[in-house]
Amino acid sequence: MNHTPFPRVLARFVLRLFSHLDGPMLILLGVLLCLGSVTVYSASGESSAKMLAQMANILVALSAMLIASHIPPQRLLQFAPPAYILGTILLLGVALFGVVVNGSRRWLDLGVTRIQPSELMRLAVPMMLAWYFHMRQEVLKPRDFAIAALLLVVPAGFIARQPDLGTTLLISASGFYVLFLAGLHWKVIAAAAAVFGAFLPVAWNYLLHDYQRDRVLTLVDPTSDPLGAGYHIIQSTIAVGSGGFAGKGWLEGTQAHLDFLPERSTDFIFAVYAEEFGLVGNLFLLLLYSAIIWRGLTLAAMAPSLFGRLLAGALVLNFFTYAFVNMGMVSGILPVVGVPLPLVSYGGTSMVSVMLGFGIIMSLATHKKLVKT
Repeated sequence: MNHTPFPRVLARFVLRLFSHLDGPMLILLGVLLCLGSVTVYSASGESSAKMLAQMANILVALSAMLIASHIPPQRLLQFAPPAYILGTILLLGVALFGVVVNGSRRWLDLGVTRIQPSELMRLAVPMMLAWYFHMRQEVLKPRDFAIAALLLVVPAGFIARQPDLGTTLLISASGFYVLFLAGLHWKVIAAAAAVFGAFLPVAWNYLLHDYQRDRVLTLVDPTSDPLGAGYHIIQSTIAVGSGGFAGKGWLEGTQAHLDFLPERSTDFIFAVYAEEFGLVGNLFLLLLYSAIIWRGLTLAAMAPSLFGRLLAGALVLNFFTYAFVNMGMVSGILPVVGVPLPLVSYGGTSMVSVMLGFGIIMSLATHKKLVKT
């Protein structure tokens, strides 16, 4: 009786396990995770405990990506409507019974734990819109874009009421990317931009909360409240500018290590990186992000179905939005919102969600079972 040697069985298992991962993307993500880890170590004051916690976050995130890469696109297609409906019901539950924390009603208490349904919608909204356009592609009409826009507006409206302006804008952006990739005409985009511009005075006077208006005013003139609302922007721009051309060197950033820079391990970690690695390091980081986005869009184009191309493209562009908003916020060109720098900031939730998205992108590009339509 012939038995296959154990090393050969193990090799086949490993090859099958990693068969849906894209090599170039995996290398790029690995470099970014390493860069983020060394920055977290410096930003945390050389804390070994925080470094170990970040390593654990990376392992969990990589596992999530590996698992997601094996989910067939057909399963994602079937899962899209239930995930969207469940998320919308949970958002309604938050509006009616949500727990208020620091003036915001964002959490739903389930007894044994609290959940934040808006996190689910970051993936559920683009999945639902991609599903809708996939189902309607043979008879796609202008009204279908209006229906898709309504599917986006409903959860975005619930999240805006919490209030959570940052998440609202990010989810709205992910939905817009699906609409754009599905073929939304530029004239409609221009008209929507004009309506949005005309609506801004109404939003400013009646919809935005006082702290949200303060963030915008602080962006225009941070020195108007240097020890209050403007403190974050002032300290982060000092850190970014003081890095100069080549930076002060790893572990040598004074703004972070002398405790001038707030939230230096999470939302403002780019300021720590910029101070220690300077313009050269910033250009390398921008090049790395650009390469990841380019490879992601290449993988999106490889997807064999409209659903796959729309969802993968939206996830990649959403990754770009996170990076752009965080860097813009830290550099003082965008208002301060709670958006971490993807795969660099300390924390597990954001990292897992981002890597889960890349796992889905790889699955959509490498599985060929969903029939081309």
